[in-house]
Amino acid sequence: MMDCNMDVDISTPVSAKIANGLRIFLAATFWCFARLLSFCRRKRIPAISDTILKLPAIEVARRIRHQEITSVAVLRACMKRISEVNSTLNCFIADRFEAALAEAKEADALIQSGTKTSEQLQLEKPFLGVPFTTKDSICVKGLPASCGIYAKRDNIATEDAEVIKLLRDKGAIIIGLTNVPELCMWWETYNTIYGRTNNPYDTTRIVGGSSGGEGSLQGAGGSCFGIGSDIGGSIRMPAYFNGIFGHKATRKTISNKGNFPAVRTDQEDSCLGIGPMTRFAVDLKPILKIISDAKSKDLKLDQPVEVGKLNVFYQVNSNAPLCDTVDSEVESALMKVVDYLNVKYNTQAKKRDIKLLKQAANIWFASVASEESVTSYLLGDVGKCGIFKEIIKNIFGCSKHTFVPLAMGLIVKVDLKSEEYRTFIELGQRLESLFKNMLGDDGVFLFPTHPTAALFHSEPLFRPFNFSYTSVFNTLGFPATTVPLGLNRQGVPIGVQVVANHYNDRLCLAVAEELEKAFGGWSEPQTK
Repeated sequence: MMDCNMDVDISTPVSAKIANGLRIFLAATFWCFARLLSFCRRKRIPAISDTILKLPAIEVARRIRHQEITSVAVLRACMKRISEVNSTLNCFIADRFEAALAEAKEADALIQSGTKTSEQLQLEKPFLGVPFTTKDSICVKGLPASCGIYAKRDNIATEDAEVIKLLRDKGAIIIGLTNVPELCMWWETYNTIYGRTNNPYDTTRIVGGSSGGEGSLQGAGGSCFGIGSDIGGSIRMPAYFNGIFGHKATRKTISNKGNFPAVRTDQEDSCLGIGPMTRFAVDLKPILKIISDAKSKDLKLDQPVEVGKLNVFYQVNSNAPLCDTVDSEVESALMKVVDYLNVKYNTQAKKRDIKLLKQAANIWFASVASEESVTSYLLGDVGKCGIFKEIIKNIFGCSKHTFVPLAMGLIVKVDLKSEEYRTFIELGQRLESLFKNMLGDDGVFLFPTHPTAALFHSEPLFRPFNFSYTSVFNTLGFPATTVPLGLNRQGVPIGVQVVANHYNDRLCLAVAEELEKAFGGWSEPQTK
């Protein structure tokens, strides 16, 4: 029997070294060029003028219930902030402001009527009157459902996704959609319908993907909270790059009904997870409790957590081929968390070197593999010649598609019966077993969300496999929370990822709240 922690090398060492060397050279060249241009292209967004947007969503809800502020006033603050930042960030793509205003007036009228006490409202509609946003792949009735696909630009959702229904039932008001990469396939947010989204901390840098528009808007303070989805880090990377909190829940605890395009296989449904994106850690749990619906009892979210009694494990690098080594500032931030927990709680955090993490990308690709080509969804059955023609059109700026989905179409369709496929599925199962045994019911694993801070625009093309720091936990089905830990020397957010065993989401959230108190959490983007 193969040791779960042994170093498994499927790839050819020589070719891997050559590819890695070429990748590093191209990335370094691009970085120098991008740095040269960045100073003349960088723009700033204005400071947040309304303090209500600097409060947790649960506090906003409390003030609305107690008539300290109206829902209409909060909504108008969000609308004003979106107007202030969107010309610079290009993160918000579709609104339902008129309908939202009507709903906000209804919420205020209900509160002012006195037919229900504030305690009853808190129990029945805990987010009454609180505005929120979501990404353009989670359906909102009456708004576009394009997922960044040009051919779907006129597609309109006929009903709300399940998570949107659940939040609206609890009083929250959906106000609009945020930008995504084409087909939610890449970790830079860009498509040919709405264009590219910029980072609120440095507009020359990426916001991540695929919930990148949501990450950017939340980082800028544009709505009270957001909802994203995550199949390979699509909540956690944008949360990390934009300095906010983001949570991917235990597999299959949140309904994917109403995701667009709809999930095609059980494997895809297992890896995809919808979850909260917030500026404040305290908002994660109440939102998760609502959107997990009947499954919330399995998560035991109200069960208290003593952070000082947790077993803490950590690893700095995945050491995966074709992945960047973790940046020194990101490593330093992670180690500050380790030191903080050791000093405050004497946790004696244990360092790990889980060698199977080297295969993270291969394990993830196997877990979402399909015999159907991704490009066939965009172009139909045009064959490789048709894809090549579209790529050439893309190079000259004539294609309605972005490069990555087209390039993916050139990859040979996966043979789900092949020995290589079965090998990586088996390695994923072994890695899951290893983590389950290590974490138990009281363990958390600290790991980088990403090896670097937000890259310059287009730079991910030269570092394509860095997403494997998050994607492997989609395959394994574990809950994971991105926690912001301040800004690096360039003024760009960095942070850490907290992972726990299945159904132990509350451990991740408790650690997130602890670290927010210790390290400050979200920081408003600098205006000078």
